[in-house]
Amino acid sequence: MGDKRRVSRYNSSMPDLGSLEPVDYLVIGHVAHDLTPQGPRLGGTAAFSALTARALGLRVGVVTAAGPETSLAALDGIPVVSLESPRSTTFENIYNEHGRIQYVRAQAVKIDLDRVPESWRGASIIHLGPIANEMDSILPEGFSPRLPGLSPQGWMRQWGADGRVSPAQWENAEVALGRAGAVVMSREDVDGDDELIEHMAHQTRILAVTEAAAGAVLYWNGDRRRFRAPRVPEVDATGAGDVFAAAFFVRLLNTRDPWEAARFATLVASRSITRVGLDGIPTAREIEECLIDVLQ
Repeated sequence: MGDKRRVSRYNSSMPDLGSLEPVDYLVIGHVAHDLTPQGPRLGGTAAFSALTARALGLRVGVVTAAGPETSLAALDGIPVVSLESPRSTTFENIYNEHGRIQYVRAQAVKIDLDRVPESWRGASIIHLGPIANEMDSILPEGFSPRLPGLSPQGWMRQWGADGRVSPAQWENAEVALGRAGAVVMSREDVDGDDELIEHMAHQTRILAVTEAAAGAVLYWNGDRRRFRAPRVPEVDATGAGDVFAAAFFVRLLNTRDPWEAARFATLVASRSITRVGLDGIPTAREIEECLIDVLQ
């Protein structure tokens, strides 16, 4: 751990968890072991959102579960509390002209929210980002974020014996949505069900729905606005919604303006698809350019 290039990875049972420094942005959820034609890659909301929040200048912590086959080297410099697991949650995404077909090939152990370090429970932003129904959707007592954010995709999917992912009903959705400060999900998560999206928008304070190249739609205070994404050459869309979520939550906390936060997040996410995987995390220059565009 003396080598700063290494990930500060802690086993959840280690006695020094109580001495962890507080963080501004805590993301909880499985990292993904993504199978691609070029080989396995680190993915998942936890990875993409953590790196985006750090790029935006926040102190970040991650609580996850991963198997020994998954390298967390991409999270260099970010403290990661990882529950031991025989396997990592493993996805295979197949893209075609109709969209994405997704398969779950393995699943890591569940995440018990009581295992979150005490010093991280007061993070300004606590982002619950499940990818495989790995944790509860409601924070237990003792957590006190200024902005509790949800990326509910992992509670809204199911898979059968063949591993193919399909939409599923989210249990405890009404309670979780009512307690959230902001929610970010994709239109794909609900299979394009506009009626369900409208229903969810009425149950929560702020709902952002990403729509791939079309941008995003924000529901707030009884209003609905679309934010169009600039046209860019798409290289890899994986993780763009997670980049959007982190950028949105951070900008929302800083400005308390959901409209501005949505525009900023749309611009940042559009940059992310021009590169492959975690290389799409925004650079300092890109963040500055997006802020200039938003404030003009």
